[in-house]
Amino acid sequence: MRRLFTLCLLLVLVAVGAFASGSQQTSGESLVYATTEKITDMDPANAYDFHTWEIYQNVAGGLLKYKPGTTELEPGLAESYTVNDAGDVYTFKLRQGVKFSDGTPFNAQAVKWSIERVMRIAGDPSWLVTDFVDSVEAPDANTVVFKLKGPVGFFPSLVASVPYFPMNPEIYPPDTIVKDPTELKGGAFAGLGAYKITSFKRDEEVILDANPNYYGQAPKIPRIVIRYFADATTMRLALENKEVDLVYKSLNPSDIKDLMANDAYTTFQVPGAQIRYLCFETSEGTFSNNITRQAVAALIGRQEIIDKVFLGLNEPLYSMVPKGMIYHTDDFKEALGDNNVQLADKLLRQAGYSESNPLSFELWYTPSHYGDTEVNMAEVAKAQMERSKLVKVSLKSAEWATYVEKWNTKEMKAFFLGWYPDYIDPDNYTAAFAGTSGSAGMGIFFSNAQWDALFKKEQTSPDPKVREQVFQELQQRWTKQVPTVPIFQGNLFVFTQPGVKGVTIGPTMIFNYNTLYFEK
Repeated sequence: MRRLFTLCLLLVLVAVGAFASGSQQTSGESLVYATTEKITDMDPANAYDFHTWEIYQNVAGGLLKYKPGTTELEPGLAESYTVNDAGDVYTFKLRQGVKFSDGTPFNAQAVKWSIERVMRIAGDPSWLVTDFVDSVEAPDANTVVFKLKGPVGFFPSLVASVPYFPMNPEIYPPDTIVKDPTELKGGAFAGLGAYKITSFKRDEEVILDANPNYYGQAPKIPRIVIRYFADATTMRLALENKEVDLVYKSLNPSDIKDLMANDAYTTFQVPGAQIRYLCFETSEGTFSNNITRQAVAALIGRQEIIDKVFLGLNEPLYSMVPKGMIYHTDDFKEALGDNNVQLADKLLRQAGYSESNPLSFELWYTPSHYGDTEVNMAEVAKAQMERSKLVKVSLKSAEWATYVEKWNTKEMKAFFLGWYPDYIDPDNYTAAFAGTSGSAGMGIFFSNAQWDALFKKEQTSPDPKVREQVFQELQQRWTKQVPTVPIFQGNLFVFTQPGVKGVTIGPTMIFNYNTLYFEK
């Protein structure tokens, strides 16, 4: 549940002199960025949505960071790190001479204080720390040592996530969640990112100015103005009226198609990290037999769903590990195909079904949590499944809170879900659905000792070759046991006015503002 698709997670932090009144102007160029997303808590100990994390990525920063547009980690606030032979102690060496945007020196004690604060507050994203970290030490001003509860092969990916970002101990309260920048000491956030927040109006506008104390290369655009829109239609109109320079999340599919066809705007399209998939309750009843799960998986037509429901704007997905991520393979495509009625019929007859005794089940969806297109996706999937004369499907729906209750009680035997990653690693797309513990929390209830052993092996090994071998085996096994059926991977779309360059959003879904620039 805590790892569930929350459909928001990118960043917030605040550094100011004037949070109160409107858009002050400074010398130099400004870029106006429009979105329908919302900011949540101004606190990495509790914020757990993509847009708030996006802002943190630009006004704060981690010991490690992702090279823009890639899933490749590189040094951030730490120059280097080492891991012991057991894989349960990570030692980071920090950059020297780094300062927060208000001039406060940054050191190892700030890292230790921030991590212990996240653990103490126990907010929504705290499990990313508390599930793995036993303790953190600062033996000197430039060294941070994480002692883990056990070996964690993907710990560097966790360190690059927002709950690990160092906060300024001089302005954050030690034990309470900060909802708004006015609750910070001095009413201003002081961060370590390329930008600092100089004006904040919740749900209206946030202004970011270049951080003069940033340790890295200065941004090419000195000011970013983020404007928040109530709906996609109004936001599109603002782009067409040249009131904004850039639009990102979330336009309607029809708007995306129109803007892509309009030469007046530049389109940036990249595969995102969000995926959609079909789940089975595997422990009892209709889909306790993996043969029936394979049969239904073979009947899914990914491209048809994408074309009919999403106007062709997403990408077919043949693994729970998305494209663009390390260790991804397309095993489902080769093993089960798309709209493969012949294979499905063969499998269903093998499982004892026939025209007079069809596989009958309820296919569940939630009508609003994933948007208005969900009912259409369910209808198209039903039609695909019933192309086999050996299948009969009844559509059922429930709003999100009830939906979650129903998968916990095993009432839903086949149901759609979606996923945004908590950390950028194949483990977060696999163990959560097919590990004994993770799958129970998702309503799948898949349990297999061999699979659990494979998950433990990849989770505890720091050796990329070992992890690659494990994930190749897991993805092959997935097509045989089919606890879930990957359907599509969402694309990300950014539209800009002519001359805006440097959009480098990649599979991590991190939007780095400091790569943006205006073409002269």
